[in-house]
Amino acid sequence: MKDAQATLAKQVTLAVSLIVVVYTAVLGFSFDTGKGADRFQFQGSWVWIKSFGVHLAFGLDGIALVLVAMSVVLVPAVILASWNSFDSKAGAEELPVAGAKPRSVKNYFGLLLLLEFFMIGVFTATDVFLFYVFFEAMLVPMYFIIGSFGGPRRQYAAMKFFLYSLVGGLLMLASVIGLYITTGSRTFAIADLIGKVPDNATQKWLFLGFFIAFAIKAPLVPFHTWLPDAGAEAPAGGAALLVGVLDKVGTFGFLRYCLPLFPAASRWAAPTVLILSVIGVLYAAFLAIGQRDMKRLVAYTSVAHFGFIGLGIFAFTSQGGSGAVLYMVNHGLSTGAVFIVVGLLIARGKSRNIDDYGGAAKVTPLLAGLFLFAGMSALALPGLSTFVSEFLVLVGSFTRHKGLAILAATGIVLAAIYVLYLYQRTFQGAVSEKVTKFRDLNAREVWAVAPLLVLIVFLGIFPKPVLDVINPAVQATLHDVQKTDPAPKLGTVAGPRK
Repeated sequence: MKDAQATLAKQVTLAVSLIVVVYTAVLGFSFDTGKGADRFQFQGSWVWIKSFGVHLAFGLDGIALVLVAMSVVLVPAVILASWNSFDSKAGAEELPVAGAKPRSVKNYFGLLLLLEFFMIGVFTATDVFLFYVFFEAMLVPMYFIIGSFGGPRRQYAAMKFFLYSLVGGLLMLASVIGLYITTGSRTFAIADLIGKVPDNATQKWLFLGFFIAFAIKAPLVPFHTWLPDAGAEAPAGGAALLVGVLDKVGTFGFLRYCLPLFPAASRWAAPTVLILSVIGVLYAAFLAIGQRDMKRLVAYTSVAHFGFIGLGIFAFTSQGGSGAVLYMVNHGLSTGAVFIVVGLLIARGKSRNIDDYGGAAKVTPLLAGLFLFAGMSALALPGLSTFVSEFLVLVGSFTRHKGLAILAATGIVLAAIYVLYLYQRTFQGAVSEKVTKFRDLNAREVWAVAPLLVLIVFLGIFPKPVLDVINPAVQATLHDVQKTDPAPKLGTVAGPRK
């Protein structure tokens, strides 16, 4: 009976997630990218708390649309990859925890659907108070995914993740209340609050509340220390959503709330954020190279990649901004694929230690091939999607901050080192005794990863449809923050010698 209920829970979760994918695709094809189109489309608003002007208000601009699309594509992939993760009859593929009770399959897949609901809500909310509610509510399913279904140190990692995010959320709540009081608008609608914060000093205080919350979620160095623990201890599927989607809420928050609501404070903070972003690119890359735990290594790569996104956002150029948003999408796809493939390898070896593997490519060539493909995307190989976004970020930031852009570019070399290091230590060389009985991927596991890799190739060759959706929203954000692209510097043309 319990097995039948578990199977039904998996099938219902997968069916619901696929329906959401289809509905999102319909919205994507209906989105108007023409000149003069509304900034927020598919809007709906219902009164929630009338006395405070709080509404259940939703809408999509280009930035939110592509992030919702990325999120809903990643969820079915995670469901398929996690199909047997906690099913004791099917072999319970996740890393075993000594003394732990059997974990409920129904609860795990229910939490995945609940998390998807909150992820869509946080990207589509156009009421600041409603956004805060989704921002905090998102913690709950992820806390239980890590704390109930994670590795040996899952409770420590879950508590650290929750406390960091909660502290950030409380600071943001203080700023949300301050925003309501200082603007006197008696509404939380984002469109009505832009340009209403009265003076620069107030902007800076309110900006810091939002900024720290988003910097923790992103995560920006030095607020990043929760991510390696949470990413390593979360089950593989949960880690893919944590690093692929949840940390994008931080960078999305910079674009949606910090820049439009507090333009003067954003310009004031930009030099500091840019420096911290570049430090994050280099510092996290060196830490990734030194890791022996596969999942911690991938988590540190995400901290490094966030540095590129922060650089693109706070460079205040159209290329940098569009590159940053595209990077958020591409990083979600590539890191999601890497975490899923790493999880499949760990499920076979029951160990996260890189030194326990070696020569696995000879035993599992299909798994090795997909691992290498996903890894090449993470290091931004030309022809794959991450390359386009990284190129745009570096070009856009170079026009204003040449030194920082050059320093960040060295992160590309470091990325090649940690990706190839991981691949060589696990899949190349002499065949380790531990991997000799590994089985290669089955059809379900291929279907979990293949759609992500197809999208990575498609967006690497033809990113225009996504950029057409992103560019108007980025231009509107630059207008809010009162920034324009720097004028090109023309050199003096020497005339003909007389």
